[in-house]
Amino acid sequence: MAYIFDEPSRTFNEYLLVPGYSSKECRVDNVSLQTPVVKFRKGEEPAITMNIPLVSAIMQAVSGEKLAIALAKEGGISFIFGSQTIEKQAEMVRRVKAHKAGFVTSDANIRPDQTLRDLLALKERTGHSTTAVTEDGTAEGKMVGLVTSRDYRISRMSLDERICDFMTPFDKLVYAEEGVTLSEANDILWDNKLNALPIIGKNQRLAYFVFRKDYDTHKAYPDELLDEHKRYVVGAGVNTRDYEERIPALVEAGADVLCIDSSEGFTEWQKATLDFVRGKYGDSVKIGAGNVVDKEGFNFLADAGADFVKVGIGGGSICITREQKGIGRGQATAVIEVAKARDDYYRKTGIYVPICSDGGIVYDYHMTLALAMGADFLMLGRYFSRFDESPTAKLMVNGNYVKEYWGEGSNRARNWQRYDMGGDSKLSFEEGVDSYVPYAGPLSDNVRQSLQKVKSTMCNCGVLTIPDLQKNAKLTVVSATSIVEGGAHDVILKDTSGNNNR
Repeated sequence: MAYIFDEPSRTFNEYLLVPGYSSKECRVDNVSLQTPVVKFRKGEEPAITMNIPLVSAIMQAVSGEKLAIALAKEGGISFIFGSQTIEKQAEMVRRVKAHKAGFVTSDANIRPDQTLRDLLALKERTGHSTTAVTEDGTAEGKMVGLVTSRDYRISRMSLDERICDFMTPFDKLVYAEEGVTLSEANDILWDNKLNALPIIGKNQRLAYFVFRKDYDTHKAYPDELLDEHKRYVVGAGVNTRDYEERIPALVEAGADVLCIDSSEGFTEWQKATLDFVRGKYGDSVKIGAGNVVDKEGFNFLADAGADFVKVGIGGGSICITREQKGIGRGQATAVIEVAKARDDYYRKTGIYVPICSDGGIVYDYHMTLALAMGADFLMLGRYFSRFDESPTAKLMVNGNYVKEYWGEGSNRARNWQRYDMGGDSKLSFEEGVDSYVPYAGPLSDNVRQSLQKVKSTMCNCGVLTIPDLQKNAKLTVVSATSIVEGGAHDVILKDTSGNNNR
């Protein structure tokens, strides 16, 4: 006879936190949201730690290079989607790693033999008024000059005039050599009253630009997540089919952490992928695995060498795996059981394997619940898809701005590798939908507001760190009636169309 669990499978919406004693120290500005990303031994520090407990989902509609940079500025990690060619994914990773904090790889470049007409077309495409002139027109070419809006006047010049005839030549430029610190570069900018400073490497090769506006922006992100070379930390998704080719390419491109992107992690294919990484790289390459929903799945992946384990099947807003296949588990129940398994594993082995709750987050307070239930960090798809930095189009639908959002198991994505259980290399049926989500504006504003709520709730619980929340939180199951009671009721609501309700 099949095994039947006695307790129902519950969601985050069925729980509330019970307040704890709040001392004078329980203030929002005292709360730390630092959390480990990869496994570590007792008494050691994890190789990667985030400053906020958020990562973006491995999805076409979510995790491109722009969102990766924006999230790293806030202290989290984006996992660049893997349902694209190896070359394109690796190039996305390279561009994120090239975008050092405050140091920007030039994306407006032109050759000296091109014309003003070409320059104006480039400006129209990029929106940038500062253009590097390199011998080959690439971002890494030998720099021979610089063009800004001060170097030309359309009304007085022919569109056929060559760039070399009106650019500021290299010997008249103020520049800094590669290796300069951001602070030193800023001093040069201010001393010379410049808006842009080229950073030059060997053989007069253009390395980066430092812009006055970007330095100010850099100072506005105190939690930004950087590697030892002051580059943004970025992750990347891999599958269990082409991992022998994809993983080396992503490692070479500079990915800091990888994650096997799969709807079901308790499989021989995931172990084979982990075995490949450990055999080729040892512990130097960090890779997470999943998804699982119980202790058996966690223990399997932990023993196989996963650096973190993702938890959740069927809980995503555009996931229809439960509807199509009848498998999954309520996200709250899954996180609670896997967190217990993680703690047991730590006591037995001395190795702490972080868990990532993937799916089921509808409201901001669900973030705090997931952390209290034991999650070390959260993977979010719909949440990040709403922001300016996600790769999808912003559209007007029925008088409201929306962004496109589709699942990796939809016919649009056709990411069959994510749902691979052997057999034909194709998507046999959909496990995700194609949809819209309400447009919410820039990532920074929304993430900071969400985490302000998390911190405030933690203060209500009398804790200042995520480990303390996991240890000391008190949770209660709520009835259907109390769920209704928790929202506005028995009143006539005013029109609050300006509110950002999710």
